[in-house]
Amino acid sequence: MDAVTVKPTYRSHVVAIPYPGRGHVNPLMNFCNILASKQPDTLVTFVVTEEWLGLISSSSNNSPSNLQFGSIPNVIPSELVRNADPIGFVGAALTKMEAPFEELLDRFRQPLRPTLIVTDAFLFWAIGVGNRRNIPVASFFPMSSTVFSVFYHFDLLAQHGHFPVDLLEKGNEMVDYIPGVSPLRLLDLPSLIFASNQYMLHRFLDLISWIPKAQYLILPSIYELESQVIKALKERISIPVYAIGPAIPDLKLRDNSSSSSDNNELSYLQWLDCQPESSVLYVSLGSHVAVSSAQMDEIAAGLFNSGCPILCCAILLSGGFWTHCGWNSVKEGILAGVPFLTFPIFADQLTHSKMIVEDWKIGWRMKKEVVATTFGGKRGNCRACAEIYGLGKSCCPRNEKKIKRASTSM
Repeated sequence: MDAVTVKPTYRSHVVAIPYPGRGHVNPLMNFCNILASKQPDTLVTFVVTEEWLGLISSSSNNSPSNLQFGSIPNVIPSELVRNADPIGFVGAALTKMEAPFEELLDRFRQPLRPTLIVTDAFLFWAIGVGNRRNIPVASFFPMSSTVFSVFYHFDLLAQHGHFPVDLLEKGNEMVDYIPGVSPLRLLDLPSLIFASNQYMLHRFLDLISWIPKAQYLILPSIYELESQVIKALKERISIPVYAIGPAIPDLKLRDNSSSSSDNNELSYLQWLDCQPESSVLYVSLGSHVAVSSAQMDEIAAGLFNSGCPILCCAILLSGGFWTHCGWNSVKEGILAGVPFLTFPIFADQLTHSKMIVEDWKIGWRMKKEVVATTFGGKRGNCRACAEIYGLGKSCCPRNEKKIKRASTSM
């Protein structure tokens, strides 16, 4: 990338860099779009690899004029092969991206050098970059505040004899000592805590250890839904903590979906218009599906045989949401005001499923081992499909209003 010269009319310059994954790129990019639209005198530069720049270029057409994109070389494995070696991919992101990112920062010339770095919390090395250059750093944690708190208070698990632990023996024991977090089972904690390979757990703990060295912590969460957790974190963390709202694109889609000119989008909107109200189940298992081929075949066959209309897009217009419980999907579903059928696969998804079903009471938990019997083989055997549509009707509209207030108060 050539030297970057910024216009002298800008008063400040924010440089943001996400971890290279869909669930990380999207919320940080949405935050940058919101920031740029609300602060026209601030230049925002969103930095990704060259591959990711190609992946997101089509979605950046409607970005504010004061949001620009910067790229670094493809020093990490391609998105096409990342699942072949997930740990190797993480290792590359933590060791290969720092040098080219610093080189890019050097290319920003006067009159305005970067005045703030916003980094995905998983790229904790960026905090060191900012500290060396005397640039303030905001750490952006893309999961729920509850999951952050679990890792922030990880030492409490060991103190209470819950780490290490055999989940087969103690999985149903309750964890009721994490500040601000409602009681949950050991089985509801992020799965990587108890994984046989502890590499990812140690990287999470590395992330936590770097937080006090940043100047700000940003949580893309809805304060009204995680107020006790966020209050507890603000009391215990030495740097300012900001819950900024959902940071999802659906805030815009709600108003613009009917005016889209995309033919594919119009076709499924027309199909939806022909279905009975709240009769369609939206299915999404995330950007990196981790279910087996046999499970996927069973899910697809069961849903087809159930007779329920199924759609794999347009959550805002559906009547129910079968989700893997990634944090972005959870926020989108709440904003849409639809009840959930949760199908957590790994990591933070287990905790988010518990929050949906037990804390907010706006969904059902679909256990992997009962998918075949609940949605199995016979037409009409769709009890869960039928009941999920009626779940959360009283609480979803209330949550939607809370989210609107949180997002508009930024």
